[in-house]
Amino acid sequence: MPIESGSCASARQAKQKRKSHSLSIRRTNSSEQERAGLQRDMLEGQDSKLPSSVRNTLLELFGQIEREFENLYIENLELRREIDTLNERLAAEGQTIDGAELSKGQLKTKASHSTSQLSQKLKTTYKASTSKIVSSFKTTTSRAICQLVKEYVGHRDGIWDVSVAKTQPVVLGTASADHTALLWSIETGKCLVKYVGHVGSVNSIKFHPTEQVALTASGDQTAHIWRYMVQLPAPQPTADCNQMSGEDEVEFSDKDEPDGDGDGSSDCPTVRAPLTSLKSHQGVVIAADWLVGGKQAVTASWDRTANLYDVETSELVHSLTGHDQELTHCCTHPTQRLVVTSSRDTTFRLWDFRDPSIHSVNVFQGHTE
Repeated sequence: MPIESGSCASARQAKQKRKSHSLSIRRTNSSEQERAGLQRDMLEGQDSKLPSSVRNTLLELFGQIEREFENLYIENLELRREIDTLNERLAAEGQTIDGAELSKGQLKTKASHSTSQLSQKLKTTYKASTSKIVSSFKTTTSRAICQLVKEYVGHRDGIWDVSVAKTQPVVLGTASADHTALLWSIETGKCLVKYVGHVGSVNSIKFHPTEQVALTASGDQTAHIWRYMVQLPAPQPTADCNQMSGEDEVEFSDKDEPDGDGDGSSDCPTVRAPLTSLKSHQGVVIAADWLVGGKQAVTASWDRTANLYDVETSELVHSLTGHDQELTHCCTHPTQRLVVTSSRDTTFRLWDFRDPSIHSVNVFQGHTE
């Protein structure tokens, strides 16, 4: 029987190894497909409590995951085969490259470098595939965990706005469609003060930057500035009526009239009249805010204008016109005399009052609604 040369034997071994890997891949694919089909049949046959649309989505996602990892597995086998072939070639073909003889250390370094490149390719492919899978999960599920900390019960209609006082004691303010604004103890959840001066829905509430004064905007076409006095902490939240000055013309009652609904707001001390009422709009006042320093206030209305008022005199300083439809909100910068107004006309505007002699406005477009 003839004796085969070393190169022929090496070629035959490589051919047998490639054939073995190919058979292994086909077997793996077959077994994976059969197992996937069996799992899908079992899952579909179960009496699942999930809606059919959710179950179909899960089946589709798991099918995508299976296909991605199957492709990765096949590519991994191919990369391993290439690594083995490279090592065999370096070991069998005289251990020379470009006519230079390699020592064992150099040969090892060369093989390690090639292996590292292939390994990096595998990692890159794996990362890209798994990122795609994770992205598909993010679009269908949420892992956010929320927990109720405190509940504030007292309004009898929708709440349009929530705000937090900027001065001590820090209280929470809410504006409601029930024509009231309520101040709350954040820690206890108890109502501290109820404001009932508006005759329409209270759409927003903002606190003065340095004083215990609130600014509310209402559907009655006005904005009110009213003073409150609270003391915290206390076993039972109360309003300090004795510290109110007579010139403020703010009327408190020890208790509001019982409303019979058991919501707890009837126990709140009540403020019935504002310090100042800002009246110039011909439509719903949807929002209001203080300019820096608290000496001026701005309001936004459904009459398509925003108004700038002097707080002490209640006089209209500027009428900000230019929006084509109802205004939806207004907001002021905390340290600069800047005002932003937004509107149903799909634009928002930045009004600059930093220079007393020049009142510029920038219009921002881009939204379609």
